[in-house]
Amino acid sequence: MSVSPVKRLVLETMWLLDKPAKATEISKDTRLSFPTVMMHLIGLARMGYVKQHEKGYYVITEKGRKVLGFPEITNEKASEILAYLPLEKSFHFYVDIGKPLNIHAASLQDFCDKILKIDIASMEFHINRGDFEVWFMDLGDIELSRKMLLLKEQKIFGENLRQKLYEIVKSRYEELAKIRKNESASM
Repeated sequence: MSVSPVKRLVLETMWLLDKPAKATEISKDTRLSFPTVMMHLIGLARMGYVKQHEKGYYVITEKGRKVLGFPEITNEKASEILAYLPLEKSFHFYVDIGKPLNIHAASLQDFCDKILKIDIASMEFHINRGDFEVWFMDLGDIELSRKMLLLKEQKIFGENLRQKLYEIVKSRYEELAKIRKNESASM
């Protein structure tokens, strides 16, 4: 089932926030009016794509994630995304074309750690080129790749970019690690 472009924007914003959010926060991030966001949240809730987490806070449901085109992540898929990679498949940081930093990330966790220390110019270079999107897609993580596209569209720079990138990748890493752990424990 498809949703209108505005409902899709509200869902993608909630998905990108990756936490329970108030309609005012969604309104600010989407640049839509509060009444418009509330109307769409009510419609999305009726469709089962969002639910009220606690009074005034909404979260996207698994059904909402599926309507955005994201497959369910199994233990096996989470393990594949989190795996340690050989050097040739690692992410190699550059500050410009032909200017490597000689720093690489061999896993999602390693990437998360490195972005706290990497030169801002390198992050800006890679986000603008779409390099993070491509690497995350190569890892098999469609969701994280799409989050990078949305982050790029926000045109964030400097330390704000570092912080937002770190939050997104760390949150995704923790989510995948939890899926891997929970499904392993239930076997």
